[in-house]
Amino acid sequence: MSLLTARRLTAGFGGQQVLQGVDLSLEPGEIVTIVGPNGSGKSTLLRVLAGALKPTGGTVTRMPGLRIGYVPQKLHIDRTLPMSVMRFLNLPHRARPDAIARAMARTGVAESLAQRQMVDLSGGQFQRVLLARALLQDPHILMLDEATQGLDQPASAAFYQLIDEIRHEIGCAVLMISHELHVVMSASDRVVCLNGHICCQGTPEVVSSAPEYRALFGRGTQGALALYRHQHDHDHDEGCTHDHGHDHGHDHAHAHDHLHDDPAPRHATLHTTQGRP
Repeated sequence: MSLLTARRLTAGFGGQQVLQGVDLSLEPGEIVTIVGPNGSGKSTLLRVLAGALKPTGGTVTRMPGLRIGYVPQKLHIDRTLPMSVMRFLNLPHRARPDAIARAMARTGVAESLAQRQMVDLSGGQFQRVLLARALLQDPHILMLDEATQGLDQPASAAFYQLIDEIRHEIGCAVLMISHELHVVMSASDRVVCLNGHICCQGTPEVVSSAPEYRALFGRGTQGALALYRHQHDHDHDEGCTHDHGHDHGHDHAHAHDHLHDDPAPRHATLHTTQGRP
């Protein structure tokens, strides 16, 4: 049974339609990455699927009792507001201490940070605390909206590797948005290319060769997705754990491309439905 299914979904805000005719499903344990230019409706789609925004047309069907853990693109905390990590993890309702301890351990948040103020955390620490809070929902689906925005390449790669490890550990599905072609493909089972509608979707290999993808993202990486498939058959050296910026025998691109580099034509119509590799 699919965790959630969208059919002929349309959505928008302020009188402007952003999404039209979107069909998408998410299966248990699957990692799906949504890519697309700025203004393509990625965040709107995630909000509709999470139930935070009502669609203007179409349907979203969720598995009964579905639990979603959401990691936002940005979260602003006023520096004058006292907000420790522990207090943040207990919002909006107090969580069990053992559940908080497990969530912090899973996400690599050191116990010593529990009383640290949120505004004093580094970017990587802050994102891991957000992830820990999402895991407190014991989610069937983790949704991440450009959760590594502002992190450098090694930190982004480590964060995506952490997501993959958590997926395997707790068995949740992952639906994430990213603008980072050079690391986001590390564990994706399926990539969805969005530009108001789904231009193409499938395995990273399928999408990387789709003319619709190349039309959207130009030649910054010669139209190729970075196939960052991490191999778990070697040890990491101390101090560079999960650093996918080094060559471990992967086929990858080092260009720091962003999805808004090129104009985004809206004529792409290919719908590739190949599933997981």
